[in-house]
Amino acid sequence: SPPGLLLLTSFLLHVKEDHASPTRLVCDNRLIQKYIVEAKDMEKRVGQCQALPALSCPAVLPLVDFTFQQWKSKSNETKRREILCDLALLVGAAAGAQGQVSDECGARQLSQLYRHANSFFLLLQTFSWEAGHWELSCSPHSTEQTHISSIFLTYRQLVQGKLRFFFYDLAKALCK
Repeated sequence: SPPGLLLLTSFLLHVKEDHASPTRLVCDNRLIQKYIVEAKDMEKRVGQCQALPALSCPAVLPLVDFTFQQWKSKSNETKRREILCDLALLVGAAAGAQGQVSDECGARQLSQLYRHANSFFLLLQTFSWEAGHWELSCSPHSTEQTHISSIFLTYRQLVQGKLRFFFYDLAKALCK
């Protein structure tokens, strides 16, 4: 079974019926650490693939760097939306790159990255702190890259940075 499915299933089993809220999922720090290790492994494995061609259609990737002070000043809802926008770009980049890569090794790694990023994307859509429906309106800072490895680098940085700190912030609020 895909690892992303485990994450989504684990989360959904711990959702309260009235408000979707991440409970035990974010309270166990080992889970996000597992996804950081997997992101590093995917990045390492794609680097071991035979010379991958440059993408003829550049991948649009989010700029996921941030300052800790700036991050701390944002609400959890703002952080969640920002990460959703970053993940939407990453999912799109992975899907677009898959269509351009014929190498089996590279295609396999892109497929895995797509599944992981999409699982996080679906997961973060399941809960919200604001009432009512929301639209994903993104104006993320982005860059275009032609190297497949940059997609994996961006994903690892997102999981290691914003996503890890977001889970940490949620754990402080939810895990007593």
